[in-house]
Amino acid sequence: MREEFLDPGVEDLSTDPAEVGLRPQTLSEFIGQSELKEHLEIVLEAAKKRGQALDHLLFAGPPGLGKTTLAGIIATERGVDLHVTSGPALERAGDLAAILTKLGDGDVLFIDEIHRLSRAVEEILYPAMEDFKLDIVVGKGPAASSIRLTMPPFTLVGATTRTGMITGPLRDRFGYVARLDYYTSDELSAVVSRAASIWNVAINDEAASEIARRSRGTPRIANRLLRRVRDFAEVRSDGTITPDVAREGLRVFGVDDLGLDKVDRALLKSLCVQFGGGPVGLSTLAIGVGEQPETVEDVHEPFLIQLGLIARTPRGRIALPAAYSHMGIEMPQASDGVVPPVPSLFED
Repeated sequence: MREEFLDPGVEDLSTDPAEVGLRPQTLSEFIGQSELKEHLEIVLEAAKKRGQALDHLLFAGPPGLGKTTLAGIIATERGVDLHVTSGPALERAGDLAAILTKLGDGDVLFIDEIHRLSRAVEEILYPAMEDFKLDIVVGKGPAASSIRLTMPPFTLVGATTRTGMITGPLRDRFGYVARLDYYTSDELSAVVSRAASIWNVAINDEAASEIARRSRGTPRIANRLLRRVRDFAEVRSDGTITPDVAREGLRVFGVDDLGLDKVDRALLKSLCVQFGGGPVGLSTLAIGVGEQPETVEDVHEPFLIQLGLIARTPRGRIALPAAYSHMGIEMPQASDGVVPPVPSLFED
């Protein structure tokens, strides 16, 4: 097992120091997710009063909403070490066993993308989560024997972007399952203002709101856009981010008023012009813009659907009237001058 997956106290698998420095250390510093924060405060306080390890927690939701940050906050609030790994990194049962044997009393083990754990690794995890026992097989063939080791109580925090891919037996072993929601514009404005103060960037509320409303409801994207606007302000202006500087900087980096990037707009243009509004299959649409189908389906389509720009039907993807309006393209009409109806989701 490689040592980078065993070190306690690691805040994140990311090596970006700027991103790590933005992570809140306590629940009071964490912005947004008010309902989840209230639940965690109750769970943490109850475990503290009982003097017990915290229940195992599962955080689900799109990437960039704060699942890794919450794992670090939980470890900080409990005053224990945080051990970080990910589902794809645990290829063999021995990899997980190596980590579990290093856990101290009450430590937090964070497994990102937990839905990608192999079945063999999951089987090792079951008794560890329920009984704090670790079954190790020694030897091979007829001479093989099983040894059960007792572990100190610990808390497993799992994060997933695909809850449906987690097996039922694993999901049922978590004491608390929560889904993180997309952030509102006001919450993202607070995220942008907080990041700007940490980076010593001069920005006013209106400029922060301008960046926030183009951030797809995701703090990670908001921080990324702020970094790019900061660069633009330092190079093309006096370093102060005003609303005009924010708008011009986002325009230069290809982010439009709705938060769409170059690939998003290419998808809309291809669907509206090249394929006449659809319906068109995912693979065909992906080839039309030079992207992988998985990237289009997982990264770009969800946001376009949320904005009401495209829709999925049994026959393929279609462009909605809002897509034509946003792209400045005239919507095709039938020969009688009537706009064709939008196909039903239940159409054959």
